[in-house]
Amino acid sequence: MGQIASNICGGDGRPVIKNDVTLTIKNVPTEPIAGQAPGTSGLRKKTKVFMEGNYLANYVQSVFNTLIEENVPVQGGTLVVSGDGRYWNPEAIQIIIKIAFANGVGRIWCGTDGLLSTPATSAVIRARGYGFEPFGGFICSASHNPGGINDDFGIKYNCENGGPAPEKLTSKMLEWTGKIKEYKSVEGLPNLDLSKPAIYKLGDKIVEVFDCVEDHLKLLKQCFDFNSIKRLMARPDFTIVYDSMSGVQGPYARRIIEQELGAKPGSCTNADPKPDFGGPSSAWHGHADPNLTYAVELVATMGLNKEGQKISSSKPIPSFGAAADGDADRNMILSSQFFISPSDSLAMIVDNADLIPQFRAGLKGCARSMPTSGAVDLVAKAKGIECFEVPTGWKFFGNLMDSGTQYFPDKPQYTPFICGEESFGTGADHVREKDGIWAVLAWLQILAKKTEQAGKLVSVEDVANQHWKTYGRNYYARYDYEGVDKAKAEDMMKMMSGKSGQLVGKSYGNMKIKINDVFEYNDPVDGSVSKNQGVRFIFEDGSRIIFRLSGTGVAGATVRLYLEKYTPPTGNLGMHQFDVVKPLADVALQLSNLKSYTGRDKPTVIT
Repeated sequence: MGQIASNICGGDGRPVIKNDVTLTIKNVPTEPIAGQAPGTSGLRKKTKVFMEGNYLANYVQSVFNTLIEENVPVQGGTLVVSGDGRYWNPEAIQIIIKIAFANGVGRIWCGTDGLLSTPATSAVIRARGYGFEPFGGFICSASHNPGGINDDFGIKYNCENGGPAPEKLTSKMLEWTGKIKEYKSVEGLPNLDLSKPAIYKLGDKIVEVFDCVEDHLKLLKQCFDFNSIKRLMARPDFTIVYDSMSGVQGPYARRIIEQELGAKPGSCTNADPKPDFGGPSSAWHGHADPNLTYAVELVATMGLNKEGQKISSSKPIPSFGAAADGDADRNMILSSQFFISPSDSLAMIVDNADLIPQFRAGLKGCARSMPTSGAVDLVAKAKGIECFEVPTGWKFFGNLMDSGTQYFPDKPQYTPFICGEESFGTGADHVREKDGIWAVLAWLQILAKKTEQAGKLVSVEDVANQHWKTYGRNYYARYDYEGVDKAKAEDMMKMMSGKSGQLVGKSYGNMKIKINDVFEYNDPVDGSVSKNQGVRFIFEDGSRIIFRLSGTGVAGATVRLYLEKYTPPTGNLGMHQFDVVKPLADVALQLSNLKSYTGRDKPTVIT
């Protein structure tokens, strides 16, 4: 740290470390680097790409150039900088701090060990305050993608509302990456110890390191009745396992589920964050993605296989299971030998929102990403609340949550608000990111209240069966074809897009196409138009086939195929979803000619 002038405790117990350094701004010549277009969740590439030359510095400086151009209060402002703990996160955070100070930032907040889950970052930006309102934050994460020197790294910028930068900003960031000539950094700044809470005073600059769990926990306590969940945890017939898959959720899970709510020690598994999320030697091979394919350890513990079918177990099966991804914004929910799809999970949380204290004022709105099943639409219609269908990407939900606030004061207010997407993301208006542990607590809250009402333990499966008897069941599955040739995948999408409207009335088996189009979203809040958001085939019986190219991978392209078939309450509600949608998959392969374009005869992952 160099010469430390003093080390005294601040008002909140953190030591104040004064270092009388002289920080000198330097302008470093650079040149544009191709391929820095941020996707729906920021910029993602292989870790070694980020480590090369000025790759990270170019992008971070381009973000600052955009913010300054847009009159964001960078000068003297407060910035949050943390990440999910994946490989090279510590080094990236130190680089970002130096660039931020050189661009005029006065104060930086970091979670301990440089860790903050993605939803916790949003919570910190929105709620921490202490007289210094952050203008935004950098999250070093590639979400559910594997970590490690040979795997993936990512970075995204979140705005003052705690949500991902809107397209108007990311477009300008991309423009800057194409014309950047220099980036700014500071000399004289030592690498900072982020392992413990502390306040570093570095000349006229400040870095605050704080407990990475504290602020998110404080916010979640405002959302839920922790005492009622504690009573559920204390029941002898209730057991829980929460698998963090060696991602950033571990410290949050232990602190909240075990310490605050009283779950048995050891209920939170794989709770030590690792730079490679467990790596090749782990059961999930370092792919911290909470679904039936990758969360194999949890799935087996819950008495299921990767198809969601029951298997025998020599050990007692827990009552409740959940998993998180690398940056803790995704979730998977299970009960004993029972898996619930993310689409159904969203619908059931909305249906039972009255049991969650966060929504005691009444739910006004909900939304789903376009590929997500229409299960939540049925609930919204029955309850008379607004329901929106948006493109994939949490920023679209953010606009709806901010409607009627200081950001869009002349628009209708849709909050209190719940939203979700089929890729295991669920959240609400307490933050502007999907929030994995919020979804877990929402389910625990619902089960706690229903158990109290029934006088006996109520499971996720019990809630699901009752829901389907009321609304019917949207049988649903997603097929992922990962790492396919991008050009060929784009040709396939172009072929299907070119047939928009031409297949209406055509029959496939006993199904007739009602709509075939390319989904386009006209944002009712900011007026923006998002084109080419997925190819849709909607049938007269309500069945749907959706094709999208995912923007979250770093190698090749991922073709996502979404399949949905609705069965009314009077129909057979107990079938396996993968079996029900298989005929739809056959039609989808016929419509897309996928095997011919991609060479794939089966998906990489089915969820």
